Amino acid sequence: MKKTPFVRLAAAGAFASLFALPAVAQEVTLKVHHFLSPKAPVHEKMLGPWCEKLAKDSNNRLKCQIYPAMQLGGTAPQLYDQAKDGVADIVWTLPGYSAGRFPLVEVFELPFMMTNAEATSRALWDYVNQFDLAEFKDVKPLAFHVHGPGNLFTTKKPVTQMADFKGMKFRAPTRMTNKFLGSLGATPVGMPLPQVGEALSKGVIDGAMTPYEVVGATKMHELTKFTGETDTKYPAIYTSVFIVAMNKAKYDSLPADLKKVLDANSGAEFSAWMGKVQQEADGPGKKLIQDHGNPVNIIPIAELEKWKQASDALDDEWAADVTKKGHDGKKLLQAARDLIKKHTK
Repeated sequence: MKKTPFVRLAAAGAFASLFALPAVAQEVTLKVHHFLSPKAPVHEKMLGPWCEKLAKDSNNRLKCQIYPAMQLGGTAPQLYDQAKDGVADIVWTLPGYSAGRFPLVEVFELPFMMTNAEATSRALWDYVNQFDLAEFKDVKPLAFHVHGPGNLFTTKKPVTQMADFKGMKFRAPTRMTNKFLGSLGATPVGMPLPQVGEALSKGVIDGAMTPYEVVGATKMHELTKFTGETDTKYPAIYTSVFIVAMNKAKYDSLPADLKKVLDANSGAEFSAWMGKVQQEADGPGKKLIQDHGNPVNIIPIAELEKWKQASDALDDEWAADVTKKGHDGKKLLQAARDLIKKHTK
């Protein structure tokens, strides 16, 4: 059928309009995976607001879909490799869940290193970037941070002095904290946080080392009866190192302007903010303990000095171990201490 002039004109106009339309800006949704519940402070107050900031700064072109509680499958110790392999675009996890895999960063998990989470997280970011990037070469690190001071939650008796640890099976999250518990006389039991609740309820362990921040997520106030908190004027008995890690190929695939948004929302300031917010979440966790009627005893500095003396050899042991791997362990230990001191106000 012969086309009328009108049909030909309309077709030509439609064809021309294809070239007149502006290019559609690329939108990206990042899959973010972690092991805690959607009600945990890490989800609600840290990863959630961070993702909202990415969306705001990118005019809603860079968004997140957060998958809590291992909804993408696997276990907490597998999260790092999920970022490496692209199962998730971004993960939040502990390098220490892979015992011995990241030895240089373990220096921040030695006893009595941490002053406060914000300063120590800033120091941690600096340390990794100066001395330890090779350990994390398989991912794009967006943040390194630590949590607030660790506490002692027990089911049968309170911990008030070092002798109380004898005969107790105690959970710790990382290799260094397991060694610390062993030096105090406890029987250390290493396990990721998601396993702690069941282990306490079944009597597999007598106590657990965690910060107040996770009390609600783990029901620690219901599963334990006593809490040992250390004097806040003394360095914390322990903390754990966390990483926000991104799949390198996913990062490389982002358009330049979205990379700029992500870069502006990662690094030293993001690390320090994560540590600060995580420690601030200790307050509500402690309130749950108190509201439940569980007694909280403060372990005094004089007693903590005894714990430090009992565990001092762990510092030298760590330094010797990493020196055997071709690094200057004493130099790295001192660098970590100096960076924490530098950033602590």
